Amino acid sequence: MEHMNSIAAIRTDWRTLALVTALHGLAAFALLSATPVVQALGQDRPLMVSLIELAPPAPKPAEPPRPRAMPAAKLAPQPPILASSTPTPAPMTTSEPETTAKPEAAEAAPPTPAAQAAAAPISAAVVPPRFDADYLDNPAPAYPSLSRRLREQGRVLLRVYVEPNGTASRIEIKLTSGFERLDNAALNTVRKWRFVPAHQGSAAVGAWVVVPISFSLRS
Repeated sequence: MEHMNSIAAIRTDWRTLALVTALHGLAAFALLSATPVVQALGQDRPLMVSLIELAPPAPKPAEPPRPRAMPAAKLAPQPPILASSTPTPAPMTTSEPETTAKPEAAEAAPPTPAAQAAAAPISAAVVPPRFDADYLDNPAPAYPSLSRRLREQGRVLLRVYVEPNGTASRIEIKLTSGFERLDNAALNTVRKWRFVPAHQGSAAVGAWVVVPISFSLRS
């Protein structure tokens, strides 16, 4: 019976020891687990920082350029003024009324040839020669028979130089009729004509005149 009680007591002590040991273990575990929490609480809390961009400072106004000092102009040395032993006479004043000086007339330039020609007496106009006066009795050119058969027609302009005596010395074809027979008929006829010579004033002079000759089958 005592042996049984001893065993029971031993078991009870073992259980008590195990319980105490377990409690100590739990206490140690609790201490170990609580340490980091205390350390974590002791650390500084992180700060929330927001960055605000500041506007760049306004540029400083540029300083106006300083005016450069201009070098002083060097004055040429002036010759010394010599004192005169004679006193300078004071200007005389008069009580006459002021008169405005008139500018002198510019010297006349020599006349140009054109001015001389304009100043020269104008000569009388030239009256051109005439070939249509009734008393001249100038015949019309004959119509070439071959030109009639070929129906050739046209108008000739002859440039005639009339001498002072009224005769034709030179004849040129200014405008052809387009047919040689008609042109030659006009030349041969006008070459024998008489003209009223050109006149300049009361004097007869040589001059050119244009004579038209028409060849037409309708007339």
